[in-house]
Formats: sequence, structure tokens, C-alpha cells
Amino acid sequence: MLSPTEAARLIVEQVTPLPAIRRPLRETLDLVLAEDVRSPIDLPSWDNSAMDGYAVRAVDVAGATRDRPATLQVTETVAAGRFPEQPVAAGMATRIFTGAPLPAGADTVIRQEDTTTLDEGRVAVLDDRDARHNIRHRGEDIRRGDVVLATGVPLGPAQLGVLASIAHARPLVHPPPRVAFLGSGDEIADLDQAAEILAGRKVATSNSYTVRGMIHRAGGIPVDLGLARDSKESLLEHLVDAAGTDLLVTTAGVSVGDHDLVRAVMMELGYEMKVGRVRMRPGAPLAVGTRAGGVWIGLPGNPVSVMVTFELFVRPAIRRLLGHTLPYRRSVTVCLAEPIALGPPLRHFLRAVVAPGEDGVLTARLTGPQGSGILTSMARANALLIVPEDRQAVPAGSALQALLLDDPQHVAAPPF
Repeated sequence: MLSPTEAARLIVEQVTPLPAIRRPLRETLDLVLAEDVRSPIDLPSWDNSAMDGYAVRAVDVAGATRDRPATLQVTETVAAGRFPEQPVAAGMATRIFTGAPLPAGADTVIRQEDTTTLDEGRVAVLDDRDARHNIRHRGEDIRRGDVVLATGVPLGPAQLGVLASIAHARPLVHPPPRVAFLGSGDEIADLDQAAEILAGRKVATSNSYTVRGMIHRAGGIPVDLGLARDSKESLLEHLVDAAGTDLLVTTAGVSVGDHDLVRAVMMELGYEMKVGRVRMRPGAPLAVGTRAGGVWIGLPGNPVSVMVTFELFVRPAIRRLLGHTLPYRRSVTVCLAEPIALGPPLRHFLRAVVAPGEDGVLTARLTGPQGSGILTSMARANALLIVPEDRQAVPAGSALQALLLDDPQHVAAPPF
């Protein structure tokens, strides 16, 4: 039996980022960049105005007040998208709008609120507070030749904007992995058999919906293989459709019962077993197998065990396939709000709500009963509270580590 840390590391070591491809920029949100991108231009490409107002020389407006305004002759108007046709000379001004190129000779943009228009094409400057201000200088954001985004950067909305600003229309990225998932069990039914489920003759395949959602949230493309019966023939029939996918995830059938056939079927298909069980609760009966060109992760069948083991083991593998260099969620220190008593000396991952207390310290409180079949304990949780195997009783006020399930920050090594 491996520890959760050992199992997580082993799994991530079995996968590598998918081969990079070029994609239209609009299709790359949340993908990971596979190249250093250098800018072919300065950004801004020219000095431009940061305000609607008047481009002037600072020397011409020095000392201007409402009582003693500086009067200038307006020679032209320049809107964004147009270029000035003449420089600003002594005693002159150019009417200018935000983003418009600054005319030669100007070193100041006076905001229009500090001006009054006069007759005969003149303007009165009522305040000199903007002297040598309100100009965006050429290259102040990006210099030509700069690496604006480096290999390994995830592309969020801001990063897409940066690439668009330098006309980088088809970045090189790692594509999202296609993740196949299969449920199994004679007692399991999909929602088209609602009458059987509501009558208590079948159990709804909640795992299919949670796993699909978790794959999608992790950045993968879910490939639903359906529900197999508890027979080798049915399992083999459903697994055919996993061909060509990048990762295979199954739920149930990996323990030691008479109907737990998934492990044996995967070995028949050529998978070499890398993990058999993990010293943790929930989720001890975890299986991992590899063969040429493929990794299989066999999750337990209980709903909470599925979600916990997916979070710890499958999600980091998907992130690694996507090209992320930081595949794991970080842990944070929390203060336990209530005492906890646990069973066997295993590492426990308890469903909890973490929130800041009055003193700003993060506190953790369990979501209720922690049985591996109580799916609502996961629905209420925003964190997994980590209790080491040597702490079977933990008093209130103790410091523990927790994984926040909505935390965007990630780390290189498993913190559990």
C-alpha cells in the first residue's frame, strides 16, 4: 500500500503533456502555452493620449489658473485611429482623444475638464496640474523583442488580451485531453430508468455525473463510455470506445469482492498494475495501471470516495496532460473548530467548510457525517481537511492542513 503522496507522485510521473498544436486564439482559453512568445512591436506603438483633452507644450501652460488662464490656438483635432498632421508649436494646442497618437512637440495632455473653449478656434487652459502628464509612452507596456508570455503560462482572459494586442493569432498550446470514464455495476442505472431508481430497485449513477463535471472543471474533455454490467464481457465491450483517448478513468470494481472484475479486465488488456491500494480514507481501493500509450486510474465506487480520489489523483494527471507545471492544489493551515475522533490509523480526508474567523484565522468545521456514501457531505464542502494517520483524536483548536476546492493556486508537489 502506498501513501497518498506516493500514489499522487507516481500517477503524475506516468503522464506527459500532450503534443502541442497551434489553435486560433479564441479557442485557447485555459490552455497552457507551449512556446515563448516575443513581441514583434512596441506597445503602445506610439506616444498617445491617456485622456480626452488638449495636447500642448508644458511651457505654454505653466502657471495657468482659473483667474489667469493660458490661451492657446487649436490647430487640429485628432481622434483615436487617426494620426496628427502637424506638430504642436509655441502657443498652439491639438484637440485630442484617448488613445490618439500624440503630435510632435507636445509633452502634455490637459484634461478637457480643465479647459474652456473660446471663439476663433481658441481654448483656455484653467489649471496646469497636468503638465507633462496623461501620456502613454511608446513601449511602456511591451518592448519589441520582449518575451511577453513564457512557455508553461496558462492562458486566462488577460493573457489572451496580451496575445491579441501583438497580433499573435495562433498560439502554440497543449490541447485539452480526452478523458474516458466508465461506471460499472449491475445495480447501477442512468436517469432514463428513473422509475426503477425511485422505486428502490436500482441505484442512480451519480458517479457518472460527478466525474463528467470534474473532468470538465479540470480542463479535460469528458468521453462517456456508459455503464457496464458486472461481467468481463460487458466491461470489454464498453472499454473499446476508450481507444484514442488520453486518460481512462473507471469507477467501482477495483476492490476484492467477487464482482470486482475491473482490475482483472485491465490486466487482460495489457495494463501493468502500478498502484493497488492507498493508505487513506475514503478511497483506499485505488488502482492505477499503465500500458504503451495509456494510463488507467480505477477509482472506488462509493460517491464520496470517487470525488476525493479524483481530486487527489485524477485532477493532477489531467493538469499535467494540459501542460501545467504545478498540478496539485496547495494546502493551507486551518484551525479546527470542533474535536474529531477517527478510526483506523490512515490518512483521512474529511469534508469540511473552511472560513475566516473573527480574528481572520481560517477555521474548519466538518460538513456532517463523513461516510463514503454520504454525497451531501461533499456537496456542502469547500475543502478537504487532511488528518495525518498518527492523529486518531484531534482536539478543537488544533492546527491542520486543508485543500481548498476552489483555490486557483497550485504547487509542484503533492501537499498531502
